[in-house]
This record gives sequence, structure tokens and C-alpha cells, in this order.
Amino acid sequence: MSESQPSQKPPPEMVGHYQAGVENGRLAFGSGNLEMERTREIIRRFLPPPPAVIADIGGGPGVYSGWLARLGYEVYLIDPVPLHVEQAHERSRAQPEAPIASARIGDARKVERDDTSVAAVLLLGPLYHLTEQADRVAALREAARITQPGGHVFAAAISRFASLLDGLDRGFIADPAFREIMDEDLRSGQHRNPERTPQYFTTAYFHRPAELRAEFEAAGLRHLQTLAVEGPAAYIPRVTEQWDDPNWREQVLAALRRIEDEPELLGTSPHLLVIGQLPIL
Repeated sequence: MSESQPSQKPPPEMVGHYQAGVENGRLAFGSGNLEMERTREIIRRFLPPPPAVIADIGGGPGVYSGWLARLGYEVYLIDPVPLHVEQAHERSRAQPEAPIASARIGDARKVERDDTSVAAVLLLGPLYHLTEQADRVAALREAARITQPGGHVFAAAISRFASLLDGLDRGFIADPAFREIMDEDLRSGQHRNPERTPQYFTTAYFHRPAELRAEFEAAGLRHLQTLAVEGPAAYIPRVTEQWDDPNWREQVLAALRRIEDEPELLGTSPHLLVIGQLPIL
């Protein structure tokens, strides 16, 4: 088991934000559809075949755990938000033919699993809710510790420029309070929402793309790729308005594959997905 100790509990405002239930349906509409489809597509490029064991750390309400379980994987979810764990259990019960193996409260910086016990780790939230670099590296080290040699670690991050682009897209820049939030995001990456306005998200860290490689390597992981998830398509309404058209959907995904690793465009994607690998000794 790991010897690391979390430096602090999750921020209460972050837990409160998610306890309000905002995450469970977020990926079911608008740009969330695009985020989910692209995230799934990228992850499947690297996963071993089922029934490999996967740890979904910070797995929220189990959207990705449920999907992976349906594909035949043995998935173990942890999350610091009680509501998310309850929702993951509900999702698992709704698919009795392919249940999630386990869903429980946990911290990404101290994972209760044996060394080299999983084939892959998903960290699709912890890197942006751990606001100190030392904590992010600690979470990545835990992921590396429990991953088998040659296995992969997938981590999501929010772009440093997400507030600016979202503010332009949704008109939030008209609000002086939002502009203060945006200015601090651009300056330091430290996102705070002191008034807890629901649309303005919660306590988080927004990465510059180049920072992610350094954090992975500091944790002993080989950095393979940092990819744009939605890319600039997140801010183009037509993209998701036609999402139910399978031909249109495939054309969008094909277009994004062409630019997913363009350094000049990485920062324009609200979400980034980093793929690392535990070296084979």
C-alpha cells in the first residue's frame, strides 16, 4: 500500500458543488456529448482487451466506469463526493449484466489498492481539483504505483484558457465578478468562485498544456501524448446540434482527430487528455 498522505481534504466548496448533482447528466447534452465520445475514443486506443482491471479514480457518478463495465472490464471506482458514489451504485444496479466491480469514497492521493494491481488508471477529474502541484504529482504517483508495467494512465485537465473562451461563448464576460475570475485563471491557473455562482464552476486548477508532461514525468510516468478532447468544436453550436446524425458525428470526430495534437490549438480545447505509460523495467 502507498505511504503517501493527502495534504488536505477536498475543498468543501468543491464537494458542495458536486453534491448539488451537477455532474450526473452533464455528458448527456451539448458539448458534453462531444467530450464523452472523444474521451471514450481516445481511451480505447490504448486499453488492453477486457476483462482487464481498471481503476477509475475520481470517477464521479460512474459514467465511464459503467461504460467500461459494459465492455467487459473489471472496474473499481473511487471518488471523494458521497453523492457520486451513490450515483455510481445506481448506475451499476441499472446494468446487472455488467456491474461496476466496486464504487466507494476515496482520495486520489492515497489509493487503497496493491502495487501493480490494475492494467490502467483513469484520472478524469483529480488533476483539476487538486490545486497544488505537489498533490497532482502525488495522485499521479499513486496511479503509477498501482499500474502494471506497460499499463496506461489517462488524466484529464482543463485548459488555462477555458474561462476566457467559455466567457465569450456564454456571455459571462459581461459580469465583472466573472471577469475577475477569468483574469486570475489566466494569470495563475487558480480558478476560484467565491460567490459560488453555479455556472462559474468551482475550485480548480487550469493547466497550460506544457505543464502536463512535466507532472507526468515527475511521477515516474512516460508521457505519450497530450491531446485536445473537444478542441475548438466545443464552442461551435452547430457541432452538437446535429449530434444525433451518425454521419455528421463521425465527420466531426474525424476532423478533430486531424488536429488533436496540434500544439498551436491545444489550449483552445476546454479539456485535455494526457496519456502516460508505466515503463517496463
